[in-house]
Amino acid sequence: MKIWPLALGIYLLMLPVTAMVPLLYQLTEGRYPGLSDLDRHLFMSANMAGALIFAVLAGLLSDRLGRRKALIVPALAINGFALLLMLGHWPYPVYLGLRFIEGCAHMTALSLAMTLAADTARKGREGGAMGLVGAAMSLGVASGSVLGGQLGAEVPERVFLWGGILMIMLALAASRVVRDTPATGRPLNLRSLLNLTLERRALLVPYAFTFVDRLTVGFIISTVSLYFATVLGFDAARIGIVMAAFLLPFAVLTYPAGLLCHRWDAALMMAVGSLLYGGVLAGLGLVADNMVLMWMALGGVVAALMFAPSLVLVARLADPAQRATAMGGFHLAGSLGFMLGPLVGVGVLTGLQAAGAAPYPGVFFVVGGLEALCVLICLPWILRLHRSAAAQAATGAGE
Repeated sequence: MKIWPLALGIYLLMLPVTAMVPLLYQLTEGRYPGLSDLDRHLFMSANMAGALIFAVLAGLLSDRLGRRKALIVPALAINGFALLLMLGHWPYPVYLGLRFIEGCAHMTALSLAMTLAADTARKGREGGAMGLVGAAMSLGVASGSVLGGQLGAEVPERVFLWGGILMIMLALAASRVVRDTPATGRPLNLRSLLNLTLERRALLVPYAFTFVDRLTVGFIISTVSLYFATVLGFDAARIGIVMAAFLLPFAVLTYPAGLLCHRWDAALMMAVGSLLYGGVLAGLGLVADNMVLMWMALGGVVAALMFAPSLVLVARLADPAQRATAMGGFHLAGSLGFMLGPLVGVGVLTGLQAAGAAPYPGVFFVVGGLEALCVLICLPWILRLHRSAAAQAATGAGE
């Protein structure tokens, strides 16, 4: 199977998720007046909690079945129906429950589509394949934020209707287009996942980075979105454009960053990109509202340097027969960070307010500083991966 249909499917899969980002205030406070800060942040965290659970379960089940398509198609259909059900005015806990189910289905389809792309890539060319699917995912995120801001400007619930229809159509298309790549080797169970992590401890490095990176993304799509709406006074359309300013260069540069992993060391690229990205995020609270667009665009440029290398490292460090489970572990770490991002944001805001300090820009300093902390903690392992890559390159050149 070719990579591009998978990349296109991943792009479409991301649209409904991020279409809600510029409409977070309208889809929470607008539909359920009187919600607390925590309640509003839970709208994002509920979805991420479902993704957290199924990041690993989907990979384990897929490896055991030796098939990806059998799980991808029903997951897309469930995703679509969950979105359509959110059109109803349910009690808020039920509303959050539908978000949870949507997250389970979304992560199952996303994780296994990315795994199928890794399965399909030729050995030694994982950088281009994972860079392409990473770019598709990021471009979908960027497009979704703009579409959501425009589509839901007058009626926010439109994102549920059109998102649900899109997912059901995508399920029908996947049932005809997607083809499994023959699996080899023994499937893994949960104990084997733990053993895999212990045996290949190098996987913990991209896992740690994706945890922190996705935590900051969870923070951006919740706390930062609400900051734009309530502090800077941006409307939904402007929030969508600002988010796209970050995500569009991120998307466009993810594929070239994946290709650079064939020439540059992926571990060092990931570390440098994380430091630069953390610095940009830390400074966001100091930027004037008329400069936010340019600052977010700068963040998108440096973010691409950290995202693609982490995907490439997972694809390279895992055996083909264990790749779905290894990728599931990657998404587990990312989903855990994604889920905690909104909670960390509201927790830091509450703590700063309780201490009598200004919540902004303090919350940006704290969350941006987590990127530097991750690099500092992982530095010995990053250098070890760098030396290993350099030795392999020298051996290949000698042959």
